[in-house]
Amino acid sequence: MAEQQQHGRAAASPGPDDEHEAFEMLDLTACARTQQWWSTVFGSSSGPIAEKYSVATQIMMGGATGWCAGYLFQRVGKVAATAVGGGFLLLQIANHSGYVQVDWKKVETDVNKAKRRLKKKANKAAPEINTFIEEATEFVKKNILVSSGFVGGFLLGLVS
Repeated sequence: MAEQQQHGRAAASPGPDDEHEAFEMLDLTACARTQQWWSTVFGSSSGPIAEKYSVATQIMMGGATGWCAGYLFQRVGKVAATAVGGGFLLLQIANHSGYVQVDWKKVETDVNKAKRRLKKKANKAAPEINTFIEEATEFVKKNILVSSGFVGGFLLGLVS
């Protein structure tokens, strides 16, 4: 490194016979630490993951986890849909055969009670939902590369 500095000094002060211009070498790692491009693009609070890993690594990590989540979501969704549909079919067969008698008046009153409770609780839960949405938005802003990789991987996992 000392030789490079001496060589740099020699190139910086050209002699009378040297017609080439001297150029200053910049350390891009130091420049990247002080002037982060994602800070100007995504805001000053762009996250800690962006400082630790390269862009390709972040997108690959997000894509891999997104694909796994999408694949599992697809499989679990199929199983859940089969269970709910099968249960509904069995209840309909049992009702038609006379094994089950449904009191529709009681069902209607219970559904109305549940609607009223949900309306009351929905008004109380709104601030919690808003804070969750704000936190999720902040996370996505801080980790935009990982988040975009996750979304892409999730969609690929759903179709595979």
